[in-house]
Formats: sequence, C-alpha cells, structure tokens
Amino acid sequence: MTQAKRRLEPSFLFRLYTAFLMLGQVLLRIVRGGLRRDAVLEQMIAAGPGALLPVLLVALFGGMIFTIQTARELSTFGATNIVGGAFAIAFCRELAPILTASIVAGQVGSAFASELGAMKITEQIDALHMLRTNPIDYLVLPRVVACCLMLPILNIFALVVGILGGMGAAYQFYGVAPVNFLQSVQTFLSPDDLLNIGLKGIVFGLIVGIIGCSWGLTTEGGAKQVGQAATSAVVTAWISIFMSDFLMSAFLFHQSPLP
Repeated sequence: MTQAKRRLEPSFLFRLYTAFLMLGQVLLRIVRGGLRRDAVLEQMIAAGPGALLPVLLVALFGGMIFTIQTARELSTFGATNIVGGAFAIAFCRELAPILTASIVAGQVGSAFASELGAMKITEQIDALHMLRTNPIDYLVLPRVVACCLMLPILNIFALVVGILGGMGAAYQFYGVAPVNFLQSVQTFLSPDDLLNIGLKGIVFGLIVGIIGCSWGLTTEGGAKQVGQAATSAVVTAWISIFMSDFLMSAFLFHQSPLP
C-alpha cells in the first residue's frame, strides 16, 4: 500500500530533476528553432488576456497602498516631493514584476499543471508517443515561450497602472502634484531599470512555464493527484520566483547606482 502511494505521488526532488531536464530541452529547441507559431499564439492568448484583469487590479491597489504608506513616512521629514522616486525604486523595480509573476503562476501555471496532468492520467501523453509526437515540442514548448513573451508585456501594463494608482493616491491623500510625482519617478527610474524589469519578466515566465508543465507531466494517479500537482506547482513557482528575484537583484542589478 505504501509503495503504491509513493508511485502515485512523485517526490519533489524527482519533479525538480524533471524540470531541469525539461528546461534544457526547451532551451535547446528554442536555439534550434522550429517553433509552432500557431500553437504559441494560442497559448499567448490563454496566458495574457486571461491574467490581465487580475494583474491590473493588483497593480492599481498595490501602487496606491505602497504610496500611502511611503508618503506618510516621508511627510514626517518634509520629503513628499520624492515619494515618486521611492515608488520607482521599490514598486516599479521589484514589487510590480513579482506581483505580476505571482498572479500568472497562480492562474496560468496551475492551468498548465492541471491540463497536462489530466492528459497524463488519461494516457493522452502515451498516445502522443505512439504517434511519434514529442510532448515537449507539442505541449511544453508553446506554453513556455508564451509565458516568456507575455510576462514582460503584463509587466508593462502593471507598471503603467501602478504608477497611475500611486500618483492618484499621492495627490488625493498628501497633495503631491501629479507632475511632481511623475518627474520624481522619471528621475529615479532609468532605462536600464526597464530593461531589467523586462529580463525579470522573461525569467519569471520561464519559471512559471517550466514548473507548470513539468509538474503536470509527472502527475500519477487520478483527479486528486491532478489537483495536488496544480497546487504544488503554484507554490513551487512562487518560491522559485522570489529566489530568482533575489539572485538577480543581488548579483546582476546591485551595481546600478541611484541617480
């Protein structure tokens, strides 16, 4: 009984090992080319517009909350004129990409895991092998590429809406003129920061796509295990996003001087 249960529940290390192998195969296929553009476009539509509304709402309220808390502290020092700069440093550089990636992981990553998990337990993956079709090419590669393309775009929308929310909150609660807020943001947010935000979106999209697909393809058992795989994929993606953001911030972007 115990051995059967273990077979139905792949270990975390096994899934992690599978994810690294899948990452290598995906990168190799991207370098070689041969993407199915129609499949990628289909997955982009599923990954982008479906997550747009939650991303915009979280960015809007997150920007307002951050601005209210930051402006309250800066007002005690008479420095409300740089509230936009503080917003640019913390929210635009870090919070917006992480919040966007977390929403995509919860919505898109879980969908990937559940879809592929259901295909695995109903033996549709085995049918693909019988038809001499590689599941990596047919199922994984379009989903991963779609996530890598859509997350930077969602980050742009999140930044715009977050800045508008922060600007409105600063004006409404602390009387900071919108022009001053935007000028402060422009002063502290450099073009290199925008490139870094785009790079983070690509990395986070790669993480969400790989983990969602690998957790789905390693599902064994029945409907219960599909749900468990989707939940585990989301949690693992969240942890991986925060870890990768720390590594990128510590080793790639830490030398960026403040203007």
